[in-house]
Amino acid sequence: MAVAYAIVELGIPAIGALMKPGTWPVVPVHLVRLYLFFIVIVILLYAAADEERWSRVRGDFRFFFGAPGARIARTATIVAISLAGGYGAYDAVRPRFETPPELRAVHPAPPSSFSIGGKMYDLLTLDNPLRADKQNFAGDVKAGAAIFFKQCFFCHGDKLDGRGLYADAFHPPPANFRDIGTIAQLQESYLFWRIATGGPGLPREGGPWMSSMPVWHR
Repeated sequence: MAVAYAIVELGIPAIGALMKPGTWPVVPVHLVRLYLFFIVIVILLYAAADEERWSRVRGDFRFFFGAPGARIARTATIVAISLAGGYGAYDAVRPRFETPPELRAVHPAPPSSFSIGGKMYDLLTLDNPLRADKQNFAGDVKAGAAIFFKQCFFCHGDKLDGRGLYADAFHPPPANFRDIGTIAQLQESYLFWRIATGGPGLPREGGPWMSSMPVWHR
């Protein structure tokens, strides 16, 4: 059982760490208990599948629970099981003082207007001036791509999927622009405000202290 517990508690996280270096996934307690329960059942089924093997197992049990020579080991085992059961019951009912979850709006409501470099922008009426210039639009897109790869892809990734070189270092992670819940559903005026003011420009419900997005208009 000790070996089985070590495999479940340490082996599974080790496999996860090999698949994704830098992480150490934790197996939930209820899954550990479930795995150990099934391991015990499988061991008993294996022992009972052969009559000779089952006779040896029953003999070992009879010796352990009945022989005078096993009294010390038997007493120690009973005491250990009793203590473990008592601690488990205590741990299940003891009061816990956990930090309450911090709710954060991913796309908080923007202000009606904001200022950059002394110029006010009204987000209710603001339009993207680059879209109106259809003749130079392709060049503007190419220039934007160059800026993205110079300033943004380290976090947001070269595939715009939020899996950049530094992505694993941030919590919450960088936005995945390929997701339909980000750029695809947001107005360009909102994106202009969000990118220009960065994390520090977020309202309180957006958790500005949690965002690693820099202020790009400075």
